[in-house]
Amino acid sequence: MKPKYLFILLISFNLVTVQAQLSEIQSQKIDSLFNTWNEENHPGGTLGIMQNGKIIYSKAFGLASLEYQVPNTIGTIFNIASVSKQLTAMGIVLLHEKGKLSIDDDIRKYLPDMPDFGHTITIRHMLHHTSGMRSLHAMLGLAGWRDGDPRTSEDLYRFMLKQKELNFIPGDEYLYCNTGYILMAKIIENVTKEKFPQWMKANVFDPLRMTDTYVEDRYDRIVPNNATSYYGSNDVFFRAVEYWGYVGSGNVHSTTTDLLNWLQNFSTPTSNWSSAFEMLKTTDTLNNGSENNYAFGVNFGNYKAYNKISHGGSIGGFRAYASHYPEEQLSIAVLTNFSSSNSRGIERKIANILLKDKSKATPEIAKAEISKSVISFPLEQLTGKYEIQSGVIANITIENDSLHVLQEWNNSEYNIYKTKGNTYQIPKEDNVQFTFSELKDNATQLLSVNQNGRKIDAKRYVEEDLSSISLNDYVGRFYSPELESTLDIILKEDQLIGHHGRHGDFPMKLLSTDVLEITGFASVDVVRDVENVITGIRISNGRARNVLFEKQK
Repeated sequence: MKPKYLFILLISFNLVTVQAQLSEIQSQKIDSLFNTWNEENHPGGTLGIMQNGKIIYSKAFGLASLEYQVPNTIGTIFNIASVSKQLTAMGIVLLHEKGKLSIDDDIRKYLPDMPDFGHTITIRHMLHHTSGMRSLHAMLGLAGWRDGDPRTSEDLYRFMLKQKELNFIPGDEYLYCNTGYILMAKIIENVTKEKFPQWMKANVFDPLRMTDTYVEDRYDRIVPNNATSYYGSNDVFFRAVEYWGYVGSGNVHSTTTDLLNWLQNFSTPTSNWSSAFEMLKTTDTLNNGSENNYAFGVNFGNYKAYNKISHGGSIGGFRAYASHYPEEQLSIAVLTNFSSSNSRGIERKIANILLKDKSKATPEIAKAEISKSVISFPLEQLTGKYEIQSGVIANITIENDSLHVLQEWNNSEYNIYKTKGNTYQIPKEDNVQFTFSELKDNATQLLSVNQNGRKIDAKRYVEEDLSSISLNDYVGRFYSPELESTLDIILKEDQLIGHHGRHGDFPMKLLSTDVLEITGFASVDVVRDVENVITGIRISNGRARNVLFEKQK
């Protein structure tokens, strides 16, 4: 359990690539990124940049309210969504330092009515997203909740008390989990005997000069100077109706100025806060000894050969991204109020303007050097479909002499380029590697994806001949006691159809023997007994795995 000593404390003069002020050209390039945001009837956001403790750029763009034509200002307050997690983590760190709790305590010490899953879950597990618990939105989605249904911390806790199983043994994997951070807010309340919003203000926000930052535990509260968020793009926007009433994993509201004050502490901590921010940078290893580069509410990564501490967030139409480059004492905060804003992409473009690339070779250079080295496997042997988990497929094809990845479960796609051997990566994404192995029958059989030290092995997916399978075998009513939810599988015109009381009918597809898909939403594994009779189904939706729905008689 070690702090992540990633930072170069002394930097020679010739490595400093950002000055304590922006050049006119740099400012103009950054301004140009937001031209469309200032068009008529367009939402926008705010951008703040700090270096060496001084704000060197702070501007607002677009409208905070389309209905009332109110512009964003540098003082406009935004929901920062999952960027909130590092603030919750700091609350836990402060209580750990004061001896009020230990991050290695069993969570049931503070939440005694939580189920006994047969494995100890510690606060540390929740901080690192290694608890194995099912995550809030995925779990409620499988229970039939719509995206806009109001949900609170109490809703989550009520469902957690009914859970019987975990996604995996605690510490075996990293899997992003909002549940853990919501439960940490409840732990803070149980330990301090104070409400989480008030305690965070008194113990974290006020001491760190975050004067416009607060925890919002009611989605319908009226607070002046808050932006309204919107879905959509171009000239078509729709108001994102608030439904988020939970805390801990998100729903801190803040400004770019307050976030910059927070981020600077990762290099030059406020007086008496050094040990707390050092602990916040603690990373850990998984049970198998592999690295997990998610610390306490922040990601450790690398961009253009610079160490980077960062986190993004999204809720409704709000998009947030906060980053800190410790070698340069450079912080960037992007807060927006429309869903197509791509705050992470904006941050990357700004980093490209401000940071010289220190990497030895870009993916394009590495690509050009392919001809100079021996290629273990030709591109044609790497193409095909790989199964990330049951029913979750990545499709690899060749596009413009490089490999193209299509993630079929969310329709995202990108190219990857060879770096060495049979390892590939996304351009300038040093923290994600794709390695192909196990050549058989002129095709690789295994794709290993390593992201920030977290490894997923995906076997080649081979489509079956399903013509002899009777779809009628899968028809029935299935009920989940953990989610208090019923799913019907019916057959209409030789097509499998799912039915839920809140969603009506939706298409299902047979992928292979006893493996179904709720199209675009979840994978379904059929459960049979020793006599080969179907007794249930297990449904997985990303962050909620293998939830059992028992077949009803």
